[in-house]
Amino acid sequence: MNYEIPLFDLNFDEQEERAVIATLRSKWISTGPKTVEFEKLFGQMLKARFALALSNCTVALHLAMKLLDVSAGDEVICPSLTFVATVNAIRYVDAVPVFADIRSYEDLTIDPADVEKKISAKTKAIVVMHYGGFSCDMERIMILANKHSLKVIEDACHGPLSEYKGKKLGNIGDVGCFSFFSNKNISTGEGGMLVTNNPEYYEKAKLLRSHGMTSLSYERSTGHSTSYDVIELGYNYRMDDIRASLGLAQLGKIENDLKKRVEVRRMYVNALSKNEKIIIPFKDYKEFSSNYIFPIILKDSNYEKRDAIRNKLAEAGIQTSVHYPAVHRFSIYKDFYKELNKTDYVAGNLITLPMYGNLTNENIKIIADHLIRVC
Repeated sequence: MNYEIPLFDLNFDEQEERAVIATLRSKWISTGPKTVEFEKLFGQMLKARFALALSNCTVALHLAMKLLDVSAGDEVICPSLTFVATVNAIRYVDAVPVFADIRSYEDLTIDPADVEKKISAKTKAIVVMHYGGFSCDMERIMILANKHSLKVIEDACHGPLSEYKGKKLGNIGDVGCFSFFSNKNISTGEGGMLVTNNPEYYEKAKLLRSHGMTSLSYERSTGHSTSYDVIELGYNYRMDDIRASLGLAQLGKIENDLKKRVEVRRMYVNALSKNEKIIIPFKDYKEFSSNYIFPIILKDSNYEKRDAIRNKLAEAGIQTSVHYPAVHRFSIYKDFYKELNKTDYVAGNLITLPMYGNLTNENIKIIADHLIRVC
């Protein structure tokens, strides 16, 4: 279906085309100089000591578990209102996901108070997900982690350059993980980044990214090494230079795009604040955010009403989505089910409205008018 106002608009133009063509003409298309350049620039923008480009964010989350020595039987406290990959990574290492609720209908991030209730002798780590690019309460999360000697993994897939008290998200806990999937703020089609300030984690992640090999083909081709050893049971989690060149082009645009998204969010809030049938999460958020998505919560509703409203908006040419179905209710996680009242209500009554930098005031007015009418 062709929508008059789509959910997302890919921020690609001739810059990405030129970047890819230049990489193709260089004849080095696997992990190489563009990947190194992308890592360095991304790390600099986050003020992180180390950044490692990967094939996607899911593998970044998996490597984070390996780096922090999360293993079979360990418990990892995590949100349910997230994409399933956040939790799948816990199961990849045979650890146990312990689901925590969100803070409120106005703040869709993991609730530190519920996290604290669920800490046990088996807890090894906490995974936070900065929903929509809006920060979790990292001060309270880090206090809990330090008090109980726990590790913290930041799923910052929604939050490139988002901030919490002057720090970039992903650069507060032990390891940060980012996504460059096609609909993210920074898009390379598929791709991810792992960031850390711990040199031991970085060196181990670098080994695990490429089969546990002590050197890469690119390093050997430039004379830095003529042979290699395999010292870890690693994976093929590398990013290629074609995607890295796309990432570099995207990094050149990201700050301007995020400024536009701030203005789009302001227009949305102005247009929808008087609608008494909805809640605008993070309405009074003061920190800088990537504004990856714009969610609303329907009041006094249920999922049938929510889906009917989405259908009406679709008929009017407005594409919407739901971020996300609750992970703890998926069949594969039935053995780990926890009662999460706030998460359950939000998952059944949330609508994600279109969000991208090129949305106009007229677009927002059309969306708001239709939403008010169908509510």
